Amino acid sequence: MLLEFALIGGVLTGMYYGFLAVGLNLVFGVLRFVNLAHGSVVVLGSYLTWELSNTWHLNPLLAGLIAFPPSLVLGAVIFYAVTPRLSRSADPEMLSLILFFGIAQAIEAITTIVFTSNRRALPGSTLGASSVSILGQRYPFYWVLGAAIAVPVFGAIYIYLYRTRLGLATRAVMSSPDDAASVGIDVKRVSAICLGVGLFLAASAGSLSIFIRGGTDPAQGIAVTTFAFTVIVIGGLGNPISSIAGGVVLGCAYNLAQAYAPSWSGVIPYGLLLAVMLIRPSGLFGSQVRVA
Repeated sequence: MLLEFALIGGVLTGMYYGFLAVGLNLVFGVLRFVNLAHGSVVVLGSYLTWELSNTWHLNPLLAGLIAFPPSLVLGAVIFYAVTPRLSRSADPEMLSLILFFGIAQAIEAITTIVFTSNRRALPGSTLGASSVSILGQRYPFYWVLGAAIAVPVFGAIYIYLYRTRLGLATRAVMSSPDDAASVGIDVKRVSAICLGVGLFLAASAGSLSIFIRGGTDPAQGIAVTTFAFTVIVIGGLGNPISSIAGGVVLGCAYNLAQAYAPSWSGVIPYGLLLAVMLIRPSGLFGSQVRVA
């Protein structure tokens, strides 16, 4: 029974982890930047969720919708403000790591000033239910809700990438920005949109992160980024759809560790990250990276 609970719970939480990481993978695939501020944006989404529920008494999931316009604007501002300078530097990848690390620290400082360093949490009942029965066992409702939201999110991303003109342009930029520009694709416009969408997906994931992680605090961003980065490394860097497979693998491994060796569960993300980098650096679906 414990094994069954851990595996089913791992799939449920793992699908959410894929949702948590897909924005990071999209940004990496298009811009080739590792957004170290990804987890901090998730934290911002969690605080927005807390404010909506605690202060305004609204459905906390509305945070995902409210975050859409400001995320697109913030993505465009960051892209057009810093990308030209990064592209002119001798080592844009390393400089981007420093830049997004600085953005993450700025977000953490601002959230600490506004919300203090105290941990904020919401009870699971805020979402309308406490648990759901699956195959005779009870699972937290927010686990099931996270998985249920992840399915249409990945469906929408698949349709966007493979059934729309903008998605075709996005995959062309993923494959080769120079070749994409040579056939008339506005690489800067596509990249700015993808950065905004990536930030929106991160903020939206924050509306559930406050429940799944048992609360939020300003210093949580680094741990969330590590989780998300582990997911995309397992699935395949630069392949957004593979994030759901990476999330399920991490979710099952993490839940099994919590069930049988809880004192070791904290090292699971780091152990999986190192193992994948050493054994299969391209990830489970690395061969699909940069498909045009």
